[in-house]
Amino acid sequence: MTTEATLPSTTSASPTARQVWTRARGVLLGLVILLVAAIAIAAVRSDAQHGSLDPRSVDPNGSRAVAELLADRGVSTRVVTTLEDARNATGPDTTLLVAAPDLLTDRQQTRLHSAFTNSGGRTLLVAPGIPSVGSLAPGVTADPTPSYDSTLPPDCALPAAQRAGTADTGGIRYTTTAPDADSCYLSDGLPTLLRVPALEGDGDTVVLGAPDILHNDRLDEQGNASLALQLLGSRPHLVWYLPSLSDDSATDAGDRSFFDLIPSGWLWGSLQLFIAAALAALWRARRLGPLVPERLPVAIRASETVEGRARLYRKSNARDRAAAALRSTTRTRLAPLVGLSPAQAHAPEALLPALSARLHGDGQSSPHSLLFGPPPRDDAALIHLADQLDALEREVRRP
Repeated sequence: MTTEATLPSTTSASPTARQVWTRARGVLLGLVILLVAAIAIAAVRSDAQHGSLDPRSVDPNGSRAVAELLADRGVSTRVVTTLEDARNATGPDTTLLVAAPDLLTDRQQTRLHSAFTNSGGRTLLVAPGIPSVGSLAPGVTADPTPSYDSTLPPDCALPAAQRAGTADTGGIRYTTTAPDADSCYLSDGLPTLLRVPALEGDGDTVVLGAPDILHNDRLDEQGNASLALQLLGSRPHLVWYLPSLSDDSATDAGDRSFFDLIPSGWLWGSLQLFIAAALAALWRARRLGPLVPERLPVAIRASETVEGRARLYRKSNARDRAAAALRSTTRTRLAPLVGLSPAQAHAPEALLPALSARLHGDGQSSPHSLLFGPPPRDDAALIHLADQLDALEREVRRP
């Protein structure tokens, strides 16, 4: 009788190296394509964003040119990357430029606004969106529909805008409830540049809808240079705040939970993936009717079937099912040898008395424990059971 102890380490059912490669090459090719695409996208985005709005950068999206022009007019430019440095630098003789307001956390926005709101200086917010504009410029809201016109006329009485004329301010559009705000460079009736005076003192907050007038490659177009110099050169000192992830204040999430820190896009994406997985499971699990047996297209040797089933039993540690199969097959073969019908082969009250009459009593284990006993505890016990069943069948067949 064949048992799992006699199976070789490699059988005809084992997949070959060629079969493994054929099955896995599609998945590997997909992973390689994804990896190459991710590296290419990262490289392109890295080149495009390098030094963006940095007054020390000479890249097209950098702002070295405007810093040099301000220096020629006696305005000093200082770059800071932490919230505390930006807060400490506010004052009546300082213009604070916040290059990426949307990168600030809610707590950072609140602390920064409390520092400059009545400082007497000017604060310029570059393209603040919905996440930040309400906190840094109370009373101002960002319109979710961006401007499709990049170059716009001033259309307001703000002296800086009147002298600059047409400029590339088209981007985010804003609305405000401040009655004395200057609304300039309108796009479909909504301004892309706002100047909101402070409630106390001579300070103000300027909200700029697009960073184009600060870029090196756009500074010499339209009235961009004039508008940038007037907005940033009204005070002798310019503090250029570039928010950084290395800032300790950026890790202070306050009372926000883990789910508050996850962008809403990831939550919606996860929900869509869950729905797609559920639909795929329903599709794969569909049943159009009862299973229909079909003839195999090729003949499979009995030894391969036995090997395959033994491997499955071994992989799942199904010693109970293996032992039950061995005992059931042995009882089916013993019943005709002791004069019983196949229907009585699995009835202990019929099989055991007839079987005891045929045994010679030479030290064999109890037929009841062999044929109807509990499942073996380990593989060694299963092999011992198979040997005993073979011995019992030989004993019954002995004339």
